[in-house]
Amino acid sequence: MKHLKIFAALCCAAVAFAACDKDNEPNKEYANGHAYVDLGLPSGLKWATCNVGATAPEEYGDYYAWGETEPKETYYRDSYKYSSGWHQVTKYCTDSLYGQNGLIDGKLVLESEDDAAVQNWGGAWRMPTDTEWRELIDNCEWTWTDNYNNADSAGYIIASKTNGKSIFLPAAGGCSRDQWVGGGYNGFYWSSSLYDGGVMESAWIVFFRSDYVNRDGNARYNGLSIRPVFE
Repeated sequence: MKHLKIFAALCCAAVAFAACDKDNEPNKEYANGHAYVDLGLPSGLKWATCNVGATAPEEYGDYYAWGETEPKETYYRDSYKYSSGWHQVTKYCTDSLYGQNGLIDGKLVLESEDDAAVQNWGGAWRMPTDTEWRELIDNCEWTWTDNYNNADSAGYIIASKTNGKSIFLPAAGGCSRDQWVGGGYNGFYWSSSLYDGGVMESAWIVFFRSDYVNRDGNARYNGLSIRPVFE
């Protein structure tokens, strides 16, 4: 939905980076110090139990522009790492009309140097592709809760149709300019995949609220959540 590409409301709060604490999740498995769950997906992909920047599943974590590896105070085109002006990008471009000086680099997935999961968590952790988000949607039951783990955190419990194991995605909202909106109501999660729906400066996301889960393109300079995966 196009209106979901524009955020407005309160100031975006920066949350300090920290790994998911092992003491908080004694029954989970770990990779490079971060908890994960094997949902029995066809690909064998493992999903983290926390967002980047969070210490527990119910915490929102940090917000990142697509292709940037650190949170910041302002999320907009003029502060975006790979923007050179109005609808002009300097990396990840498939149309010369939108590339700086006619740039076409054909890059469709974030490189490791631009992947916030790789840079913040290390090891084999990375951001999921759009295809991997679709796998999670198709192979799991998504159930909304307003109070996950009695922590007053709303979002989706995502349970495997194969083995019943689950992860939780909090409705962490998102950031645009210096504004934050949607916490407790909406979730916006980046994939590592460039959007191919005809809108440049966009990348694929999964977004949700209590009555739907969907995929769409979102402006790359907005600040959204990241849930890492590894193979």
